[in-house]
Amino acid sequence: MKALQKGDSKLINAWAFYDWANSVYSLVIATAVFPIYYDAVTSDNNGIVRFLGVDFNNSTLLSYSLSFSFLIVAILSPILSGIADYTGNKKKFLQFFCYLGSLSVMALFFFTGQETLWIGIVGTIMASIGFWGSIVFYNSYLPEVAPPEQHDRVSAKGFMYGYFGSLILLVFSLAMVMKPDLFGITDSSLPARISFLAVGIWWMGFAQITFYYLPNNVFHKKPEKDYIFKGFKELVIVFKSLTELKVLKQFLTAFFLYSIGVQTVILLAGLYGKKELGIDTSKLITIILLINLVAIFGAFAFSRLSEKIGNIKTLKITIIIWGGICVAAYLLDAKSEYIDLQFYALGGSIGMVLGAIQSLSRSTYSKLLPETEDHATYFSFFDVTEKVAIVFGTFIFGFVGAITNSMRNSFFILAVFFLLGFIVLNMIKEEKK
Repeated sequence: MKALQKGDSKLINAWAFYDWANSVYSLVIATAVFPIYYDAVTSDNNGIVRFLGVDFNNSTLLSYSLSFSFLIVAILSPILSGIADYTGNKKKFLQFFCYLGSLSVMALFFFTGQETLWIGIVGTIMASIGFWGSIVFYNSYLPEVAPPEQHDRVSAKGFMYGYFGSLILLVFSLAMVMKPDLFGITDSSLPARISFLAVGIWWMGFAQITFYYLPNNVFHKKPEKDYIFKGFKELVIVFKSLTELKVLKQFLTAFFLYSIGVQTVILLAGLYGKKELGIDTSKLITIILLINLVAIFGAFAFSRLSEKIGNIKTLKITIIIWGGICVAAYLLDAKSEYIDLQFYALGGSIGMVLGAIQSLSRSTYSKLLPETEDHATYFSFFDVTEKVAIVFGTFIFGFVGAITNSMRNSFFILAVFFLLGFIVLNMIKEEKK
């Protein structure tokens, strides 16, 4: 097939379609169905499970597993990105992590309870590594599929595809889980396990469209045999340039600070709603659907706004809204007769700025990059910044909640991180490459 040129709509759509393919993991596996299923099949013995000869609380073990996967990605992605940039084999790395993640998700079909706990934990770790590992190489294609003036729209298109596609599969999965008799299913564990299988097949299957059109070795690299050593050198060069590029360094600092808030809210808002506010599980699922539906429109609207007033100003608007969301969550009263409606409103607000801040962060970083052929390496540092923010944010959230005996105070602390992110972002004067 003849290589498509940068800016070609077919190439852009093929790139964005990987969001359609892989976002089912983040919604169905990481957020909605798997956590509920995992808790249900490991709740015997007061939730105490045994793994590698050690007893854990079931939720603690799952949390440790995800943290471990983030740590692995944070270590591997810069190294592998350096090698990928040096050899020009970025697409092969993207394919490897995609297949690792999708096959690991499918393996969760065989996780049926404590006797197969190892499958659930190993599958969780490997699926997370596959998902986040592939995202690094996927994001790094943005400067190669579209010119800078299109980055906002193209990045937003990816997130819009992702939210819409994952919404379709989530509705199907929830229909099976909540109404198994409609599908002739009598085994209570089977609907969730089928949804895990469906996620893996969806992810791997639709990714083939992306793999077919995305180019490999865009810059026609001809690596020498010692590509691992040369890959490390590539990594060192990029790291040094990051420390010298003031605007890029400022943006990554701001991105780290507000990502602490964004990612922690994404991961723990549901838990806050259930345990602190007493929101029913069925209503929490409805809110998850609402967030993803509104996020489609949010990503679109804010990408258009950024074209009128610029990326940095638009990001600052989204950060202000995020800060307001955290303060509102802090002020919610579980005893209020309108608590359900208030939490729905909070979910809608999260959805409006969720896709916006994620897509704009990606496109802004892409625009701020210097002229380079090392896109994967640069984006690996973007990814590592987000992973460290996740670990730091979830720790802060849990620590504040533990010492104050209230998750409500944790949301107030998250508002402070949004304020700090806004202050650092406000120091950035230039948006030009």
